[in-house]
Amino acid sequence: MIRHGRRALFPGHSTTLPSAGQPTRVTFALDACALLDQTRPMNTETQKTALITGASRGLGAALALALAPTHHIIAVGRTTGGLEDLDDKIQAAGGSATLAPMDVTDRDAMAHLCRGIHDRWGKLDLWAHTAIQGPALTPTPHLDGKEWDKGLATNLEAARVLITFVDPLLGQDGTALFFDDDHAGQPFFGGYGATKAAQMALVRSWQAESAKLGPKVVIARPAPLATALRARFFPGEDRTSLAAPKDEAQRILGDAGLL
Repeated sequence: MIRHGRRALFPGHSTTLPSAGQPTRVTFALDACALLDQTRPMNTETQKTALITGASRGLGAALALALAPTHHIIAVGRTTGGLEDLDDKIQAAGGSATLAPMDVTDRDAMAHLCRGIHDRWGKLDLWAHTAIQGPALTPTPHLDGKEWDKGLATNLEAARVLITFVDPLLGQDGTALFFDDDHAGQPFFGGYGATKAAQMALVRSWQAESAKLGPKVVIARPAPLATALRARFFPGEDRTSLAAPKDEAQRILGDAGLL
């Protein structure tokens, strides 16, 4: 399914033309993973590509903006408005992006996405995985089953599935970027701490396995960030001492040799 110059993001939803002066979008159709709106000029044939999972806000959005001058950004996120805001900023800076309003826990959607990336670009240069689910802080005996399942699905199973799909796209020369946030064993962090620690164990195994033949797997440890997730964990915290996602994105990419 290909529609030109449209803003509709999901099959079956109403489709409207952009108003005057409104930027057009490049969007993946969920049913066929076809690129939409190919009217805007892009240099995606030779430009590097970066897949950002969890790109609609926070560190993911900051990484996308930092990479946009040198990469075509494939931005995945559940928040359509956040992705469109990101696209506005990327376009304003002269970059280009493809928006994929998808849930990383939807295995079929991720399969379609990665097949579409293969068909359109053939490979990926970088994958940065920032998608995260933060189960509510609670005493361990009171962990809610639904919250636990969502944390497992997003923090562990989605990472496993995406590694399977993205590894061939990265090949020997690409880079995968993950982010450690160690709360394992801390009081009330049973849900988040356990699922995030499991994700890191999975990623470290992949890192060790691919050390000689690639892809390069980098695990960064961001400073405490002024994000919605941290605000949920630490309500009322003085945020003036927290790092801005923009600054941490620049630091992390620089340390990894990706800028």
